[in-house]
Amino acid sequence: MSVFNAPKFRKPSFKLALIATLLALFVVMLGTYTRLIDVDFGCSDWPICHGQLSILSDSFEASDGYSTGYAFLQPELIHRNLAGVLGLLIITLAIRSWRRRDDETYPFRLPTFILFLVVWQALFGMWTVKLALWPQVVTVHLVMGAITCSLLWLLTLRLDNKRWKIPEDMLAKLTRLKPWIVLGVVLIFIQIVLGGWTSANNAASACPDFPRCQSQWWPEMDMKKGFNIIEGFGVETLSQTLESKARVAIHVVHRLGALVAAIYIVGLAVALLFIKHSRTRRMSVLLLAMLGLHLYLVISLSDIEQLVLMVMLHNFSSTLLLLTLVTLATKVWTAKKKYQRTIS
Repeated sequence: MSVFNAPKFRKPSFKLALIATLLALFVVMLGTYTRLIDVDFGCSDWPICHGQLSILSDSFEASDGYSTGYAFLQPELIHRNLAGVLGLLIITLAIRSWRRRDDETYPFRLPTFILFLVVWQALFGMWTVKLALWPQVVTVHLVMGAITCSLLWLLTLRLDNKRWKIPEDMLAKLTRLKPWIVLGVVLIFIQIVLGGWTSANNAASACPDFPRCQSQWWPEMDMKKGFNIIEGFGVETLSQTLESKARVAIHVVHRLGALVAAIYIVGLAVALLFIKHSRTRRMSVLLLAMLGLHLYLVISLSDIEQLVLMVMLHNFSSTLLLLTLVTLATKVWTAKKKYQRTIS
């Protein structure tokens, strides 16, 4: 069965929205990568990078003063250029929606809001560099990236125009699950925020073991400092933060939030299985599969030697889980009653 609707039933700009969604997902992952390697290969200036605009550098002087002396691609500039291309795609989507604003069936406000969000996303990207990686700014930047991906995927689904047709009795049961689906989206969003705060404060390695943290079930933590969002941080204080008990507090809270969210998602998936509808049950299985992938990567994060790769995959799986919930919510909200013949 095709994932998307037949081309003749889709609304204009569907393919453009799908391309923008995939590009946004790649940009978010590349942004995670560039932030993780920022200590050695990042750009300390904006919009140029080490005094140049080319993505290919002839040499690079690392933070220890050592020059590589060979050409390499600068990930941060690639990230910025691709983000610029994404911005142009979103502008195009917004313009096309404005031209069809008289069509009540065509999403008009959503592309405009995405454009508004991307402008702020670009500003936070600049402030991430200018403010020397303040965790507050980095976290907002990461979270806004996930929101942008989600809204672009929502736009893609709206333009795909493929709706579930469900018998009336099953549709009523599905409708009663709407508040619980919304709560699931909220819980995963909170987890993404906590994950962004964990990454921005370099707290991913604070608990190298799993399920315990530093060989303890409840290690010594500094909650007050770990979640002090009004304190200013910068590169000069980053080394001090790396060994603090505040990082442990951030990591433990993120784990506890993941436990709550995982239990809830499993319960939501089980509730969907009780609705005797093939597509609803497939969505339930997909939800459990995305959760399983995410939990596997959470456990695998204990491998410090591959921390950069595992953090990227961890962020990727959390975004996929959010997109799965967005898909479920969209399908439930747009589902319509299936007309059945009555036998007299």
